[in-house]
Amino acid sequence: MNKAKSIYLCSECGYESPRWYGKCPGCGAWNSLIETPVEAAAPTAKRPSASVGGTVSAAPLAALNADAEHRYHTGVGELDRVLGGGVVKGSLVLLGGDPGIGKSTMMLQICEYLGRTLRVLYVTGEESQRQLKIRADRLHVTTENLSVMAATDAQAICEYIRSDKPDLVIIDSIQTMVIDALSSSPGSVPQVRECTNLFLRTAKTSDIPIFIIGHVNKDGAIAGPKVMEHIVDAVLYFEGDRNLSYRILRAVKNRFGSTNEIGVFEMRDDGLAEVENPSAMLLSGRPVGVSGTCVACALEGSRPILAEVQGLAASSGMANPRRTATGFDYNRFNLILAVLERRCGYVFSNMDTYVNVIGGFRLDEPAGDLPVALTLVSSLKDVPIAEDLVAFGEIGLAGEVRAVSQVEQRIREAARLGFAKCIVPHACLKQIRPVDGVEIYGVKTLRQAVELAMQ
Repeated sequence: MNKAKSIYLCSECGYESPRWYGKCPGCGAWNSLIETPVEAAAPTAKRPSASVGGTVSAAPLAALNADAEHRYHTGVGELDRVLGGGVVKGSLVLLGGDPGIGKSTMMLQICEYLGRTLRVLYVTGEESQRQLKIRADRLHVTTENLSVMAATDAQAICEYIRSDKPDLVIIDSIQTMVIDALSSSPGSVPQVRECTNLFLRTAKTSDIPIFIIGHVNKDGAIAGPKVMEHIVDAVLYFEGDRNLSYRILRAVKNRFGSTNEIGVFEMRDDGLAEVENPSAMLLSGRPVGVSGTCVACALEGSRPILAEVQGLAASSGMANPRRTATGFDYNRFNLILAVLERRCGYVFSNMDTYVNVIGGFRLDEPAGDLPVALTLVSSLKDVPIAEDLVAFGEIGLAGEVRAVSQVEQRIREAARLGFAKCIVPHACLKQIRPVDGVEIYGVKTLRQAVELAMQ
């Protein structure tokens, strides 16, 4: 019996190879080449088309009207913020996240607001219509302008979209969609790639925005070929621990807005609720009079967020002391320890050291260096840092505290939440106007910052 011919497709970038490689020659990913029947991998002649007519045309750029851009507000301010002000007509948005994180819940909740003025089509490939109705009742979604379709045939769905012309479409999820012309199974690289292309052409030609829900793999990336993320207009990630109630929505790609904005949500019994003041949420339950804790101010897009940073230094009985960082870059953590020991004289080489950013928040920007250093020294000396103090600044290898951006905006957020002292880089003082009720201390070196915080 002749064995069916097959090729190997990379699940990350879609690279095709006649033989298997441990490392993809296209993107460098390891163990990403998947054996695929050749009929399913080369459907060029069978690819369905969603184009209208058989001709193409071009228009002068100067003749195009950019003012005609229209956005639909979803009724969820945090989602609108991440999208750049709302959903753009004709856009294709990919929403990914861990199972049970709240992707389908959010999509179903926005249908209640959008259904007041728009006709919404919800296509589910994972549930029956009755099951989705049960979930909608739990979330109090009662709009009459929401239609539910339980189907997985991508071509039939696109034909229905072009004929019925709803105002917005939600696909849940892309891994369940199939094209009959492809012989591969649902969720495979060819199916996900071609279904995404089909929905893209449908969205552009019909000028209908489409949300696509995508699952993530064990590495945390959206399952399917990486090329799928290049096809869509926006990629949103839902982050958070399922054991915690708070979720963070982050944009990693957005053709119509900034990728620096985040949205914060709380998962409740009746669905997701917006957290309009994430700083207060992250600081709730903060211990009083305890060493090893300090408040940092990070900037997420245009939004300053205060977060509690905790550090712990304990004597180690091992030859190689333990270093653990949660919510903070591990390499940056080791750099700060080296600077503290070499430039300030604090010995951590025989100590187990831990850093944790409370609430599942991640402190990615360099401004988080200074509060992390202060918490470690506070724990080492067992001296509490003042409860009304906020610190931020980047630490250099010479022990200097370097300038960060938008300092005044950070200080005003601290003042709004009742903080009275701010330790900032000295180079930023000339950019700051006085803020009522806040004492601002400019420091040039890490040693100066430690002396001020330990007073």
